[in-house]
Amino acid sequence: MKPPRAAPRPRQSATHMPATVILEPEDRCCWDEPVHITVHGLTPGQRVTLRASLRDEKGAHFRAHARYCADGGGELDLARAPALGGSFAGLEPMGLIWALEPEKPFWRFLKRDVQTPFAVELEVLEGHEPEPQRVLGRAVHERDFLRPGVRREPVRAGRVRATLFLPPGPGPFPGIIDIFGIGGGLLEYRASLLAGHGFATLAVAYYEYEDLPKTYDNIHLEYFEEALHYMLQHPQVKGPGIGLLGISLGADICLSMASFLKNISATVSINGSGFSGDKTIQYKQTNIPSLGHELRRIKVTFSGLMDIVDIRNDIVGGCEHPSMIPIEKAQGPILFIVGQDDHNWRSEFCAQLASKRLQAHGKEKPQIISYPGTGHYIEPPYFPMCPASLHRLVDKPVVWGGEPRAHSKAQVDAWKQILIFFCKHLGASPKL
Repeated sequence: MKPPRAAPRPRQSATHMPATVILEPEDRCCWDEPVHITVHGLTPGQRVTLRASLRDEKGAHFRAHARYCADGGGELDLARAPALGGSFAGLEPMGLIWALEPEKPFWRFLKRDVQTPFAVELEVLEGHEPEPQRVLGRAVHERDFLRPGVRREPVRAGRVRATLFLPPGPGPFPGIIDIFGIGGGLLEYRASLLAGHGFATLAVAYYEYEDLPKTYDNIHLEYFEEALHYMLQHPQVKGPGIGLLGISLGADICLSMASFLKNISATVSINGSGFSGDKTIQYKQTNIPSLGHELRRIKVTFSGLMDIVDIRNDIVGGCEHPSMIPIEKAQGPILFIVGQDDHNWRSEFCAQLASKRLQAHGKEKPQIISYPGTGHYIEPPYFPMCPASLHRLVDKPVVWGGEPRAHSKAQVDAWKQILIFFCKHLGASPKL
């Protein structure tokens, strides 16, 4: 018979305070895992405000708060108590994390160094006043991006600049290549989290990183083919095929790789367009001409921000448009993750068009998962939604779409669906 589970220890400063904040897991957890927050030591029905804050690596401050009432026993359990207002309302056990907002306008929440956790400071404040003063309790909650045993290996192989994350254990492991969008540089947080679920994951940079070009011109698939060969030849990566995961422009690069390169077993497109957008996609002697855009089609929102959702040129010819990626050539299945309120482009329409193209060429209808109230940046679970930020194309802030609560729920489900999809088609054991 197993001994009873020990109660989690309070996580707060040594200074005596009337309220005790209890976190479970008690030390730290991975960013894509939920944390259970309770507060003990309150009076029955006491009105309190909970506040969460963190600073990113560039010093940007993010905050969220919510108002609550303790139960009849003087306890507050965020899994049972609805928020009465603040950054969110209703029963949202993880609301203090996903509702974090930057003090700096148009600042996107990103993790740049996955080797260090984000430290979230949690405070219990007396009352429901707009600026409550007295601190009743405090705790620091660390949210990690590297599960214990995950190995991080910088990669400089030929022209490829990347980072490989290997799961704990002897391997070999099913492999995934992870590609982000137009922002440039090397983002590792999604790959590092995937490695914690049993996938050897290569986060690939393609411009504005180390000795790579400072800007991207056309998309040359030969560079990404080198990354694919690196993974296929790696002794810790299990073949015979590799999975691809991309968001935005990264999704279109993944769809192009799946269409032209061999040994790709499964592809996930997060809010991709399925087109060669503003640059030509090239592979050997084949060129997919860019669809192009018209800046005069930019709209201005009520708040004065740019809305670029309709700036792409018209898709004359439907699913046989010459700028469309020939996904009917892909060997493995494709999963389309779509935000119905994506304002970068009309992702749901593009996914439906891709489905028509596949079926017109005698292929099976792909899996499309559409999320209402969800914008462009569908991130791992509990990432705060980015409603607007700087876009490289227009060099000004644009709206990305999404409603925070719906977007957050979509991110949790999309992450689960992505893991299930890769487990099914790459042969991994699910660690959901």
